[in-house]
Amino acid sequence: MSDTRKRILSYLFNPISLAGFVFAILGTVLIIAFLAIEMFTGIENPYMGLLVYFAFPGILIFGLLLVPLGGWIVRTRLRSKGITEIQKLPVLDLNNPLKLKLTIFFVVATIVFAVIVGVASLKGFEFTESTNFCGELCHQVMSPEHTAWSNSPHAKVKCVECHVGPGAQWYVKAKISGLRQVYAVLTHSFPTPIETPIENLRPARDTCEHCHWPEKFYVGRQKIFYHYAPNQENTPREIDMLIHIGANPKGPNTKGIHWHIGKEVTFVAKDRKRNDIPYVAVKEADGAVTEYFTTENPISKDELAKANKRLMDCTDCHNRPTHIYHAPGEEMDMKFVTGKIDRSLPFIKKIAVDILEKPYKNTKEAHAAIASAIPAYYAKEYPAIAKEKAAAITQAVEQIKDIYSRNFFPEMKVSWSTYPSNLGHFYTPGCFRCHDGKHKAANGKIISKDCKICHTLLNQTQENIPAGSKPKEFVHPVDIGDELVKTNCSECHRIGEDDVAGGGKHEQKKH
Repeated sequence: MSDTRKRILSYLFNPISLAGFVFAILGTVLIIAFLAIEMFTGIENPYMGLLVYFAFPGILIFGLLLVPLGGWIVRTRLRSKGITEIQKLPVLDLNNPLKLKLTIFFVVATIVFAVIVGVASLKGFEFTESTNFCGELCHQVMSPEHTAWSNSPHAKVKCVECHVGPGAQWYVKAKISGLRQVYAVLTHSFPTPIETPIENLRPARDTCEHCHWPEKFYVGRQKIFYHYAPNQENTPREIDMLIHIGANPKGPNTKGIHWHIGKEVTFVAKDRKRNDIPYVAVKEADGAVTEYFTTENPISKDELAKANKRLMDCTDCHNRPTHIYHAPGEEMDMKFVTGKIDRSLPFIKKIAVDILEKPYKNTKEAHAAIASAIPAYYAKEYPAIAKEKAAAITQAVEQIKDIYSRNFFPEMKVSWSTYPSNLGHFYTPGCFRCHDGKHKAANGKIISKDCKICHTLLNQTQENIPAGSKPKEFVHPVDIGDELVKTNCSECHRIGEDDVAGGGKHEQKKH
């Protein structure tokens, strides 16, 4: 073998370059093997994706970098020994059979590796856009949000479609923010619970309105609310309402809630949760601005001048459109309606709510308490029913466990009430943050508290309403006199301050 041939081969077959070849081949084989496993088995594991689209391509690229590095080190060492025929840069001489073969090998290998890395990069991009990546990779941190999302009306919508949306600008912002989040997970420095609302969230007009068009919000929608009393019979109650969801007034049933989207409304909140709103401004069609100030705990001129005025967005009311948590009472009502829990089990709603609201260290402890307490109650209080409806009691236990798993996450200090919803006004002020009858403009106009602005009662059925009668006004299950109009629902059914902060307690008066 000639000295030139030995020298050329030494550039490639040195320890560093050989290690590079091994790493490159290993990375390639692992990528192909794992992609094949994913293709043929259909398994979509976030940790497998992390290996296939990030770790293995990294090994491949690292190996490819080592190959020329080793050759450069050998070449530099030979030149330092005074071998003058070695030029500073390699000479590509295709008339040399060895160099021709090496060149062909290099070109083919480059194409193969480029294809593999390209496919892995594209798949990696898709992986980072997937709900598996967002919700399951950081399991403990995102478990509450991923669980709520998977049981929501938006379960077929990817996280990025709402949290990022189209366009490079917001994609880059999201990835930069994501790096901070990865660091927080790796260092275990993330807050528990995760704080909301999210600051600098992309406006809903850039995301939500790709599917939900305000121009189409012009009709009313009938909705029946099902409730069951926490008594021995789990007595059913029904409220049949016409919800005025319209945006622009075109008829008696077309104007309503989405009026807010047809106007330019700004407001100032004193607290991070945006519950205390002392100032609201509405831009009229002629460009004039009507300002409303609360007469209760008003904001000063200096505070208003320094305050951040927020343009009202869909998410100011629909603040939990996807990550929805339900109160135990609501969950039990849904289980009755769908027939998943036998309503004939005496006091099952009351027992379930009481057990679910107790503090537990973790989900395992909660499930154990549910599995023991409910059968024990019926064995003691209703032994005949315990035997006759053993299967129904077992099914109820499993369904109540499911309620806990979807709405309570002790490890993250999250319960159903940690992230209150502003849609409605039952457990939290919601609509009444502004529609409290106390926000007044200089011209005397008041932001109305009239319930009929948003909904009209069509019918109501419950134990204290005579059968067959159709009340024109809402009838409370318990006679509370004029407090029905003077007091907000949330003042009795409210979530306690500990809940809003993520403490897990709440105050709920059960009728």
